[in-house]
Amino acid sequence: MCNRKWCTLLLLSLAELLAMAVWFSASAVVPALTSSWQLNESGKAWLTMSVQIGFVVGAFGSALLNLADRVPARWLFTAAALLASLATALIPALAAGLGLALPARFLTGLFLAGVYPVGMKIMATWTREDRGLGIGLLVGALTLGSALPHLLNAFGGVGDWRLVLYLASGLAAMGGLIAAFFVDEGPYRVPTPRFNWKYVGLILREQDMALANLGYLGHMWELYAMWAWVPALLLSSFQISGVGPAWASLAAFAVVGVGGAGSLVAGRLADRMGRTTIANASLFISGASALLVGRLFGGDPALLVALCLVWGFAVVADSAQFSACISELCPAQYLGTALTLQTSLGFLLTLITIRLIPTLQAWVGWEWAFAFLALGPAVGIWAMSRLRRSSAALRLAGGRG
Repeated sequence: MCNRKWCTLLLLSLAELLAMAVWFSASAVVPALTSSWQLNESGKAWLTMSVQIGFVVGAFGSALLNLADRVPARWLFTAAALLASLATALIPALAAGLGLALPARFLTGLFLAGVYPVGMKIMATWTREDRGLGIGLLVGALTLGSALPHLLNAFGGVGDWRLVLYLASGLAAMGGLIAAFFVDEGPYRVPTPRFNWKYVGLILREQDMALANLGYLGHMWELYAMWAWVPALLLSSFQISGVGPAWASLAAFAVVGVGGAGSLVAGRLADRMGRTTIANASLFISGASALLVGRLFGGDPALLVALCLVWGFAVVADSAQFSACISELCPAQYLGTALTLQTSLGFLLTLITIRLIPTLQAWVGWEWAFAFLALGPAVGIWAMSRLRRSSAALRLAGGRG
């Protein structure tokens, strides 16, 4: 029997996992939507980009209005999950093309800004010394939830894209209800520092925080483009090898979902070995995978999936450590602004790479389309190495850097 703290955190993680099922719900059925709606490359990309934009708008709006302190966290989480569920269900119910689908996807991202950041806030109220594990658990739940639509697609959704979106919508609603009935804030609750525009310039000029943010941007340059488009690479490669689309969806679920284990492992190791060390190891492995994955396209499906699993494990493993760095480097009065700024800049950057991958694929094929994503990890390694050599490294992970 788990104690109250870990029961709450496990249920919070389950609620997060289920609610995040709607994030890539439309992206998971892009092949079917391409056929039904005659989508071009831009239309395919906008199905994911609109969610990213909605999330940025929602994160900024929530920070400016200080919703995380003005509304009890469990009810904000619940309302956001239920509204994200409704926005997703509108697409199979009413949409016949991008005209309704894109606004619905924008609203999904907008509402999910009340799920993931609020879940992080609740987690922080229950943890102190074991916060690395707590962050890893929640990021792992987010990752597995983002992978869920591919599992739904593998088991019955390949022939009916509407079923995938309805099921994802139902799971998000379940996540909201779990939060409403079983999740509450813990004993370490403190007011969230408010977003303040006057702090933005100070944060951008402070070298140590700038390096941590640059590392995060290098990570985000790669992450969401990989999550959005590796399923398409797997589907195309499996078709060449004569493997059915259901297996491609199952492989995509495993490749994205394995990042949940990566987050947990990295969270534990970062507390013991240092945040910059674990971030650099993750960036190196994921960047190398981006360079190599195209060389296996069209070949042995087992080898391709094996490399993609390594990539999926590493690409998100470092994610929580960049936010942890900011929380340890930033003065308390700047923290809300610093974390909002980091998250918003990162998600805005993903718009570039999510849009460019299908264009590059049309130009150079899947053999080389992902190679340019390695630029992000290269920049991230440079930034985190600089941060590790600075005096500020003594403030990270209890002096471990």
